[in-house]
Amino acid sequence: MKCYYAKATEAHDPVFRISLGRIARNAEQAERARLLLAGLDQLDLPVTEPDPAPREILETVHTRELLSFLETGWAEWQTLPDAGPEVVPNVHALNKERTYPKHIIGRAGWHMGDTSAPLAEHSWEATLGAVAAAHAAARAVLEGDRSAYALCRPPGHHSSAEVVAGHCMLNCAAVAAETLKTRHERVAVLDIDVHHGNGTQDIFYERDDVLFVSVHATPETYYPFFVGYAHETGAGAGDGFNLNIPLAQSTGDDGWCAALETALARVAEFAPDALVLSLGLDAHENDPLKGLKVTFDGFTRAGRMIADAGLPTVLVQEGGYLSPDLTTSLVAFMSGYMGRDAAA
Repeated sequence: MKCYYAKATEAHDPVFRISLGRIARNAEQAERARLLLAGLDQLDLPVTEPDPAPREILETVHTRELLSFLETGWAEWQTLPDAGPEVVPNVHALNKERTYPKHIIGRAGWHMGDTSAPLAEHSWEATLGAVAAAHAAARAVLEGDRSAYALCRPPGHHSSAEVVAGHCMLNCAAVAAETLKTRHERVAVLDIDVHHGNGTQDIFYERDDVLFVSVHATPETYYPFFVGYAHETGAGAGDGFNLNIPLAQSTGDDGWCAALETALARVAEFAPDALVLSLGLDAHENDPLKGLKVTFDGFTRAGRMIADAGLPTVLVQEGGYLSPDLTTSLVAFMSGYMGRDAAA
């Protein structure tokens, strides 16, 4: 399996986050990539540096205003008196009547949905590297590979067309889907991250050519709280092309894999030409964000199930946070997906 990773992401190591009313260390640290790369090394899967993704592909997913903000916002922020080292919003656009602001503080509030995705000096280059990996993996599948993996960080599935949030910057899964759409009529996105992929859902919510299915911890008690419920089924032309399967936070392997079986049945019914898998590994029982209780065996089962769907597949890395088990979680899933013995 071809695997892609951009070294530019290593310079993105965000610091700021607010958790339970306290300033805390951001969970999306550069160390995540090193743990995932260690997993690929155990699997004897070398990584390739991807070529840049074309700007026009980014503009099929995101607004030009967001792209401009991510590209230039940090430098403009530094011109403010006593500016912090990272762009963190202190105001948000909440009213129904609203006008796009010119000031950088206003634009930060417009484009940033929470405090967990601060924009730092090298965040733009890093997220360009992340989407480059997703684009390269999608191109490999378009050119005949049965599957390809993109080690993307920062991740992307919480980012919509013009709002970043939840440790995410550019939406790598949506970029992969749009890349596949250059040749395929129908693409499915299956998101198995412990958090609902609210950004991806928002991007494709009114479309019938991209099916979005998400298996995740219930937003009744877990991020992103406001989105990810079963009654959200799409709108307009996209009505019926969005499926959310929220699970209690006590759910373990059997319940998670049963939900995945339901998700894959809907994908099969849609009959896509190709699949994008938003591969979050934070459903693991020892992940520090404590959303679900999936074991290594559960990840291996899931890998086999998704492989058995028999679709050309782009695997896009989403969550999975700092834990010694992150490396093993990737090895377990990929071993199942590739039909290997995870213990080997």
